[in-house]
Amino acid sequence: MKKHFKYYVFAIILIVVAVYSCKNANNDAETILKGTSKIIVDESLKPIIEDQIAVFENTYEAKINLITQSENECVLSLTKGVADIIVLPRQLTKEEEAIIKQKKIIPRTTQFAKDAIAFIRNKKSNDSLISVDNIVAFLGGKPSSIKGLVFDNPNSSSANFIAKLAGLNGLPDKGVFSFKTNEEVIKYVAENEGMIGVVGVNWLSQPSLELMEVIKNITVLSVKAVNSDEYIYPSQENIATGLYPLARDLYIINCQGYEGLGMGFASFISGEKGQRIILKSGLVPVRMPGRNIKTRNQLETK
Repeated sequence: MKKHFKYYVFAIILIVVAVYSCKNANNDAETILKGTSKIIVDESLKPIIEDQIAVFENTYEAKINLITQSENECVLSLTKGVADIIVLPRQLTKEEEAIIKQKKIIPRTTQFAKDAIAFIRNKKSNDSLISVDNIVAFLGGKPSSIKGLVFDNPNSSSANFIAKLAGLNGLPDKGVFSFKTNEEVIKYVAENEGMIGVVGVNWLSQPSLELMEVIKNITVLSVKAVNSDEYIYPSQENIATGLYPLARDLYIINCQGYEGLGMGFASFISGEKGQRIILKSGLVPVRMPGRNIKTRNQLETK
């Protein structure tokens, strides 16, 4: 009897320890609003995602490690399992989705904003206009007034966007130059005449403290679309109304396969607070955040 009682007590102790361990494990596990995760972001979108992460981490018990890569590298990291959450200015292709689905994971894609590709010149240049026809002619090796284009990265979203615009599979070698980041492109154009820089508009609408002084030395160009007579500046309003011809949609792509921070961050960035951050950044939110208006029954008198 005493022997059975000892086994009984020992079994109870094991159950209590197991329950307590599970409880602690669940407390430490990643949820949609708690834990640690990694997000790989297209480099041209870095400023707006940095702002979103800062507010998200300040609001919840979450830590998001942001890594910037070119568009091609972001997708490669996702398909190879290096990252489960990426932010791109496009959706996955059918071929890219198929690779993810082979792992029994359905990608969750959330559109959260609209931005644009912008062209910049040195401030000393008197020309503040550029046409899509001129860009296409230059990239196709035809006569053009463009001397050279400077990109952040040959595999970047900006480079891919412009190459596709010109009907090319990639950018030509002649007259095309690249650095590593949008910041480097902006600094180069600010210090050198003749070249045209190609950057994400978010780097101009929401510059870092260091770039604020640099941007004073550049001119953002107005762009004329094909079969149009009007040059359009990449303002927030023109991007929102679709007048600016080089606008693009932004997406967060979550392939975690479980209810983790990818789901929580996507909900945050597309929700009221996240959309308000986007609006203030100079980009275009997918839904306009509401405005709270306070009313008073009586006027205050001094």
